[in-house]
Amino acid sequence: MGCKNVMVYVETAEGKPVNAGLEMLTAAKSVAEKVTAVVIGAADAAATAIAYGADDAITVEADGFNAEAHAAIVVELVKKYAPEMVFVGATPVGKDLGARVAAKLKAGCVTDVIGIKEADGKFVFTAPLYGGTIYSDVTVEGTVVAIIRGGVFKKAEEPDMAKQGTITAETVEIADLRAKIVNSVQEISESVNLEEAEIIVAGGRGVGSAENYELVKELAALLGGVVGATRPVIEEGWVSRAHQVGQSGKIVAPKLYIACGISGAAQHISGITGSDYIVAINKDEDAPIFEISNIAIVGNCVDALKIMIEEVKKMQA
Repeated sequence: MGCKNVMVYVETAEGKPVNAGLEMLTAAKSVAEKVTAVVIGAADAAATAIAYGADDAITVEADGFNAEAHAAIVVELVKKYAPEMVFVGATPVGKDLGARVAAKLKAGCVTDVIGIKEADGKFVFTAPLYGGTIYSDVTVEGTVVAIIRGGVFKKAEEPDMAKQGTITAETVEIADLRAKIVNSVQEISESVNLEEAEIIVAGGRGVGSAENYELVKELAALLGGVVGATRPVIEEGWVSRAHQVGQSGKIVAPKLYIACGISGAAQHISGITGSDYIVAINKDEDAPIFEISNIAIVGNCVDALKIMIEEVKKMQA
């Protein structure tokens, strides 16, 4: 391995690591001799990070999430521990934090990384450009902040709870913050967690109407999954923007993705390529989404949804 130490910002929610944070540990293990997890404001999550692959962990106390404060903390830890690379998940939180860290360190930053390889003693990061229509290979001199797309690397299937690692509590003084979080209000729409979902049933323009889209919701509910949507569906008002999947929505990596009436624009496909298994239903046999699907069903998606709902109900009876 050409990299001795990677520092991973392990994002947490309600005191627990999110999938993206644990996936970054897998990414780091693939390229580094030593992986150091950074956990801010959720010290109990450090042991989980070690169980999922970190060699050691650093914890820092903080009240709530503040991107400016967390970025400043990570910067100070990078200065002290001198990792060669810093990995952050490409979540809304990670994109905000990673860019701030890179700017403060005057380090190179590669966003939306979908591949990492070593060539001629340097690491090459692959990232999509122009809405995912082309891929670009990037090398960076000096410290690298890599913001890695969710689903590219999978978290460990089972945590190794017996794994030993050093957990170090650090204190970082932060002064002159420009922003202070005084209150946090969670809207109902924010409870839609597409990034963590194992099953997603998504509908596109081909579903036809808001009434037909209820079938997408019904199948998702029967399977214990989450509802997804393309931009046209959002713009029609059939479901809230919190359900949007794709380049301008959520990047997802479920175990099962069922695409109903979705033709497969590049912006949407780039957001679902991390899925383990894709079932696509479309009446156009030349639909681009069939090129990446594991099962292609050519036909009316409404009819197919009704049959699938009926069969799932039979199995659950």
